[in-house]
Amino acid sequence: MSKKSRRNRSSRSATAFVQRSAGTLQRAINLHQTGDLKRAQALYGEILWTEPQNFDALHLSGVIAAQNKNPSLAVELIGAALRSEGANPAAHAAHRNLGLALTELGRFEAALASFDNAIALHPGYAEAHLDRGMNLLRSQRFEAAVESCNRATALKPNYAEAYVCLGNAYHGLKRLDSALLSFERANIIDPRHVLAHSNRGAVLNDLGRSEAALASCEMAITLRPSYAEAYFNRGNALRNLKRLEAALASYDQGLELIPHSAEALSNRGALLHELGKLEAALASCERALAIAPDYAEAHSNRGMVLREMSRLDAALESHDRAIALRPDFAIAHANRGVALYDLHRLDEAIASFDRALQLDAGYANAHFHRSLCLLLNGDMAQGWAGFEWRNKSSQAKRAGVARQFERPRWTGKEPIDGKTLLLHSEQGLGDTIQFARYATLAARLGALVVLEVQSPLVELIGGLNGVTQVVCQGEPLPPYDYQCPLMSLPLALESISHGIPAEVPYLKANARKIDEWKVRLGEKTRRRVGLVWSGGFRLDQPELWAVNNRRNIPLQKLAGLAHPDIEFYSLQKGEPAVSELADLRGANWDGPDARDMSLLLDDFTDTAALMENLDLVVTVDTSTAHLAGAMGRPVWMLNRFDTCWRWLLDRDDTPWYPTMRLYRQPRPGDWEDVVCRVRTDLWQLANDGPC
Repeated sequence: MSKKSRRNRSSRSATAFVQRSAGTLQRAINLHQTGDLKRAQALYGEILWTEPQNFDALHLSGVIAAQNKNPSLAVELIGAALRSEGANPAAHAAHRNLGLALTELGRFEAALASFDNAIALHPGYAEAHLDRGMNLLRSQRFEAAVESCNRATALKPNYAEAYVCLGNAYHGLKRLDSALLSFERANIIDPRHVLAHSNRGAVLNDLGRSEAALASCEMAITLRPSYAEAYFNRGNALRNLKRLEAALASYDQGLELIPHSAEALSNRGALLHELGKLEAALASCERALAIAPDYAEAHSNRGMVLREMSRLDAALESHDRAIALRPDFAIAHANRGVALYDLHRLDEAIASFDRALQLDAGYANAHFHRSLCLLLNGDMAQGWAGFEWRNKSSQAKRAGVARQFERPRWTGKEPIDGKTLLLHSEQGLGDTIQFARYATLAARLGALVVLEVQSPLVELIGGLNGVTQVVCQGEPLPPYDYQCPLMSLPLALESISHGIPAEVPYLKANARKIDEWKVRLGEKTRRRVGLVWSGGFRLDQPELWAVNNRRNIPLQKLAGLAHPDIEFYSLQKGEPAVSELADLRGANWDGPDARDMSLLLDDFTDTAALMENLDLVVTVDTSTAHLAGAMGRPVWMLNRFDTCWRWLLDRDDTPWYPTMRLYRQPRPGDWEDVVCRVRTDLWQLANDGPC
């Protein structure tokens, strides 16, 4: 056979081999596209048996490995394809697929390099730009992610996935309006895009539009009932709407789908904390940490729960751990400050709040709690200024305390001589009683003072000097020129108040009712002491339940106060305290045989008139303590260790009420020491002579 014949035969043979290989590859691709991965891989393997460096077979085998959840093999095969000899028109796709596999392995920087290689080969490759953006998003490089996603949408205007990624990046930057527009654009392109609906709900929730957020999350759940993240976002919306039990149920539904979500378990712990279910909250946070020991948010949430449990040193350790993991975690710095505040380590607390504000200058919780440190330390000038952040804190927003008024705010700078000034109460009844004194100072500037207060206080406050009119909270307001929250008056009046005005009494009982109570109580033969052991229970504010538990005293602990020469009168109203007294009296307990006056106390004028017929009031930190102090009646207040800012530190008196004596816990939860000291002084009072 001639050399020419052998060459022709060899050439025909090579051509046939290439044709057979191409045919096998096409059959493999067809099977791959129809989802028959097993047979497709068999054909790719057949090609690689004879052509170990075949780019397409290596590349597509790697794609199948990725589809079979084997990213390590995918990286190996696609990497081999890209190292094979010769350029290939599909190289840009291979670089992208390599990047996706590297992402699955958590090798984000290597993945980013692969996406960059894909874009270098094919600058108009929208999918690679999106993948690059998603990679940057995972590492919280939000600005760069925005740039990549914008490039993807410019190349492919109807690219819903790219708009979702863009929305997530804007959300990370706290550019909430831009995030919302991005998710809504994704929903216009694809009305059934589950992630767009769910993430839109998360942004709406952050914008305070929680009803709309709830609807968006519900849509996501309707479209895909198995999407756990939508349940978590719905739970966040319900939490903001104060539907806490429903929020808990939504978290639990999501956790049934993804039981090992550390983020959801941590958020669930924070919610249980709000519900006052502290043991369950702690367990949820610790489940999160068992899954993700380095999850800073869970350490911070755990610290908040421990603080409510009065385990202050352990709380501080949790916050320190969160900060060690994330030094730029402003919330953890602020929460650490709160724990230090409770420990009375005020300089350190202020330093923690300052660090939080360096990281987030507009962080309302840090501003507010920093002001409490200043007030507790007696620095009223700086404290009142920071106290203005109170209605911007997350707790205040959830409680819905912010109000809108038609007329401007009076700041103390505007002349009010001859003007009508509306002063409106906020927070609790005790706060209104305490700060009502400032209304008289405003009246001395020539203002016609209209005071809006809670219903039980209307008649009592009506006798306050300088008040022109008292309005019940919720009723229509009369015309007015300026308005000011009652607790903002110390700041507005700082130029004339010069400290705390403490001219008592500034509230007085009705003379007729005083006489009625004198008759009702009969001839006085022993000293008379009023008793309050439990503050008001606000069903709609579960975030205050833990504080209530710390400030209230189980009545059983007061048994030692009983004395044969003292008559005790219960000034307590509401459950469960009234039933607590009835149950103990029915069981013939050996404590003070306090007469239950609850059915005779219609409002605070009755309580005030009864107090005028008593020698002393012994009470926990509640509105009764403020009323007795404002009337100038002798009052002993039993105070928890993590005292409210208004009672200052290291003193048994208070500049707010000259007739008040404070009995503080020496350590968290130690009522025994407090009761022992009160008993000693009470018995001394009883033994001092005739009543």
